[in-house]
Amino acid sequence: MEILSLFCGCGGLDRGFEDAGFHTALAYDRRESGLNSWRTNRKNKKSKALNRDISKLTITQLDKDYGSEFLPRGVIGGPPCQGFSIANRFGSKDDARNQLVDKFFNIALRLHKRSELDFILMENVPAIAGIRGGDILEKQKKKLSGHFDVHEEVLDAQDYGVAQRRRRLFLVAISTKIKNSGIWSFPEKQKEMKNVRDVIGSLPEPVFFNRSIEKGDIPFHPNHWCMTPKSPKFKSGELVEGYKDKRSFRTLSWDEPSYTASYGNREVHVHPNGHRRLSVLEAMLIQGFKKNYKLSGTLSDQITQVSEALPPPLAFAVSLKLRHHLLTATGS
Repeated sequence: MEILSLFCGCGGLDRGFEDAGFHTALAYDRRESGLNSWRTNRKNKKSKALNRDISKLTITQLDKDYGSEFLPRGVIGGPPCQGFSIANRFGSKDDARNQLVDKFFNIALRLHKRSELDFILMENVPAIAGIRGGDILEKQKKKLSGHFDVHEEVLDAQDYGVAQRRRRLFLVAISTKIKNSGIWSFPEKQKEMKNVRDVIGSLPEPVFFNRSIEKGDIPFHPNHWCMTPKSPKFKSGELVEGYKDKRSFRTLSWDEPSYTASYGNREVHVHPNGHRRLSVLEAMLIQGFKKNYKLSGTLSDQITQVSEALPPPLAFAVSLKLRHHLLTATGS
């Protein structure tokens, strides 16, 4: 089941789909560091991650990049959400980045017109359905009507094997040509929940960043490094487990899921011990990435990538349920 991935970032959404049995044939984004991470973690030479302006992407370009006529079974992606997010004080329904949602669905529908897709999946912040999003979501649903049965739900990553409270809106459109397309449902919540201790409790201390650091200076894992703690708060004892009086110094609790990993301006959450911020690896594990996943780029690049990624276990839960539905319906 070949798919197209738009706004792929470092590949969290794609990894979930790949673990469920899909194959990402083409993936696109504009940040080279994220694309390098995407490529590093995939050995399949038939998978391509390319740096292109998605706002100008055409079907002709897709065919050229693929090497022949591109006929994917589905299109997935998470268009930039900063304009919708309530974490962005200056976001609004007029934010130029919001137009990329429209572009995402336009590309998918052009592919569908040429050779019918089985599905389209978009994930985003729940606020896209609120005031910040205006009527953008309803406009997309109208464009899909008649061709797809649309399913919409807000899921929390902590209910799907991720040690983090992270709510995301999923819009899953299944072709009306697929048997029982209208009765598909989102995956049920898992009974067991993970906490911070489960995923980072046994890790050694990370390496602190400095400008002369080299790859070989980070022995345990190339992403197990963090910002050097400079604020007096890291030594005063003020930052105890669960501290949240100041947003930029939110401190995790060992036996609870993490706060949402949204690290604006490198405000990475503080380790439960209160002596430093999380390492990139610790943030990755809290996002649900496996330990063998590696991110490329500078420390700042890596923090941005992990912050913007969709937790792979959440993507896996949704995509596995979707794949089973498609296989059952088509018998293929």
